[in-house]
Parts: sequence; C-alpha cells; structure tokens
Amino acid sequence: MSRDAQILRVVSYNIHKGVQGLGPARRLEIHNLALAIEQFDADIVCLQEVRKHHRRLSEQFTQWPDLPQADFLAPEGYEAVYRTNAVTRHGEHGNAVLSRWPVLECRHEDMSDHRFEQRGLLHTRVQVARRDVHVIVVHFGLIPASRLRQVAQLGRYIEREIPAAAPLVVAGDFNDWGTRIEREMHAMGLCSADTQRCPTYPARLPVVQLDHVYARGLEPLHIHVPRGRIWARMSDHLPLIAEFRFVS
Repeated sequence: MSRDAQILRVVSYNIHKGVQGLGPARRLEIHNLALAIEQFDADIVCLQEVRKHHRRLSEQFTQWPDLPQADFLAPEGYEAVYRTNAVTRHGEHGNAVLSRWPVLECRHEDMSDHRFEQRGLLHTRVQVARRDVHVIVVHFGLIPASRLRQVAQLGRYIEREIPAAAPLVVAGDFNDWGTRIEREMHAMGLCSADTQRCPTYPARLPVVQLDHVYARGLEPLHIHVPRGRIWARMSDHLPLIAEFRFVS
C-alpha cells in the first residue's frame, strides 16, 4: 500500500486511447503514459478510453504495443483488468483497473443510454491487505439527461451488488462539471475526494473538472492534479490523484 498501511491511493485517468493529435500531427503517447502511471505509485489506477486493439492505428504506428493497452500500461507487479464498452469499425475500447493488490473478481455492466454512445461500468473486488475493497470505473455520456439516468443506474447497481458495509471507490470521467451528479453521488453515501477545485479538462488549459473519485467507508485526505507540459501532451484529460484513509 502507498506509504502508510492505512492510506489508499487511487488515480483516475482518461488516456484518450493512447493517441493524441489529428491528421499528420497524430502521435502515439502510450509509452509516455506507461512511464507516468508507474510514477503514480498508486494502489489502484482507474482508466477510461483504453484500447484493446485497433487495426488501423497498429498499422500506422510502428511502436504500437503488441499487448492490449491495459496490460501494457500495468507497472510490474500490478494486475490489469479490462472490459470493453464500445466496439468500433477497427477496434474496441473501454475501462480498465490496474491494481497493486490481488483482484478477486470483476464484473461489467452496459450503461449505454442511446445507440450513439456505448458506455459501461467496470466493477472489481480487490483485496487490499486483509480488506475487500470494491472499485467501480465509469465513463458517463455527453448528454446531461443520459448522465442522470446513468448515475441512477449506478446507484441501483451498487445497492444490488455491493454490501452496504464494504469500502467502495467509484472513479472515472463523469463528463459533468455541474453539481447535480455530485449531489446524486452524495445521496448514495459516496463522498468526493475533492478538498479543492481540481480542473482536469482540457489538459492544455484545464478549466473544468470532469474526472472525480468518490468513496464510501473511506475518509478523503488529499487530492491533486499534476501539472506541466508533459501532462498536457499525453491526453486531453489530466490525471486525478486521490488519497483516502481506511476508517476501520
């Protein structure tokens, strides 16, 4: 566990499929992302927009990894779990969890609200020391009404699948910069790690916070967003790094 046996460090990061730029300026950033993720020294890394494969890009970039991105990005000793949200013409992408601790089980649920956006949640149960911690990664839709239906679906899933007394982390790209989703999360007993405003989007000049880490059964301690030119290059989002303390 990071630093202190009672501290859980969780990172949420939308990696934009490991590629940045458009047209001739498009560049592969997956190798830089792997180095960055290792530096987080996190217990749990929750990733969105992770590619399993993409035929066209793997032909375009000679350094495209042979492994699926989740496996390639996992630091040595970490376990990678990936589930597909969206299938496209040339490949597929979804959410992933990279865990320093053993993953006991994983589940996936489709959260697509309409046919133009394929969304899903990834649920893993991780054994952190002797504790079972449930981790859910989400990537909500672009339409406000969709996000409200998706947060309601998330609430039903938590009530159905996760014991009320179990520590729970929900992290991801919520695509929302208002307060409605936050209020709904708080109503489920999930507290935000946000002890200060942490804009994460767009990475080059962040003005809104689309990415969040919520928890239940854990005390929020600290949250921050790394800054600098290299972080602005790797994805259109900045990573969000949160620390919690176990309450029992």
